[in-house]
Amino acid sequence: MLTALIDYESGNLHSALKAFEKMAAELDAGDVVVTSDPDVVARADRLVLPGDGAFPACRDALINSAIYDALCEAVEQKARPFMGICVGMQLMAKEGHEYTQTPGLGWIDGAVHKIAPTDPPLKIPHMGWNNLVIDHPHPIFDGVETGDHAYFVHSYQMQVASPEQRIAHVDYAGDVTAVVARDTMIGLQFHPEKSAYQGLRMIGNFLSWRP
Repeated sequence: MLTALIDYESGNLHSALKAFEKMAAELDAGDVVVTSDPDVVARADRLVLPGDGAFPACRDALINSAIYDALCEAVEQKARPFMGICVGMQLMAKEGHEYTQTPGLGWIDGAVHKIAPTDPPLKIPHMGWNNLVIDHPHPIFDGVETGDHAYFVHSYQMQVASPEQRIAHVDYAGDVTAVVARDTMIGLQFHPEKSAYQGLRMIGNFLSWRP
């Protein structure tokens, strides 16, 4: 099995690569590579799209990259298991509203808006550890429970139109989407590679997932 971490020059992939390699070795789940080669993306069994920075810049970098068409074909037509992380998860939405309205990939029925906590002293970005609240069961949560922690660094969140597609959230003076899912796609707003045991467990669950 081959898991491909998509490199479209929108984030440091070193930590994510190490975490995926660790879990792939423990589970005998094949190889993990960082790639910007569309041929590798096309033959990969699982795909991971990270992202750091602003939604419009990440979106432009992705759609103008050599791997964009191969990624869309693998996810939309071949139904390869896919994980978006941080802005990579936000790009799954229909549109983003960071600086300007920008179309997303349209894989999740939702839009990305700035976090607006009801308690004004709370700082934006939402940064640090927060407790997950699981809204709907999913294989990604095998061995993970409501109350487990994950590590966040973000100022924008996805607001879903279909409640069943938001499968976990956190409380930051209001609900903040933490995990979305549809079909063979999963999106994590937090960084699983920085989320200790719980994050590694979810990476392992993704590598073992048979949708």
